[in-house]
Amino acid sequence: MPLLMLKDVPRYECLLKAAERYPTLNPGASAAFLHLLRTGDAVFAAEGAFLGGHEISQGRFTVLMLLNRSHDQPSTPAELAEEAGVTRGTMTGLVDTLEKDGLVTRKSDAQDRRAVLVQLTAAGRKLMGRMLPGYFAAVTEIMQPLNEAERKQLVRLLQKIQGGLHADQPEPATAAR
Repeated sequence: MPLLMLKDVPRYECLLKAAERYPTLNPGASAAFLHLLRTGDAVFAAEGAFLGGHEISQGRFTVLMLLNRSHDQPSTPAELAEEAGVTRGTMTGLVDTLEKDGLVTRKSDAQDRRAVLVQLTAAGRKLMGRMLPGYFAAVTEIMQPLNEAERKQLVRLLQKIQGGLHADQPEPATAAR
């Protein structure tokens, strides 16, 4: 499901005209921003389509990737939530469904019996072993139009944008319920 409902980015001339009405609108910045949103939306949709073919959500895949990269080292739900950038409640729901599907298991921490550890099961490792070659091939195909130098430049530019975002900025207002 697309996150951005804008099929085409407005032409630069349209942005110039809008800047006459809204003096704080920088046409170049707006064009770059809209292209970034549109591309991010398309990449998100492509990833979602791939994962949907494996009947797994992007959130659940993120948890499996975090556990898979830890090479069988279990993690606490709090650690997973922090790494995934979601709330602990959201992580609990993701782990619940993954556990129900037999892809992860929860166990008590031997050092702190109050703590719970999450770990991939054999079925979870098998699923990742089947999915990841195709996933990485799809990622490579998405990035294929760029050569290696352009990919490195893109990463630097995106990191520069990320660095300019401030964590203390207020969250966007949500629509009234």
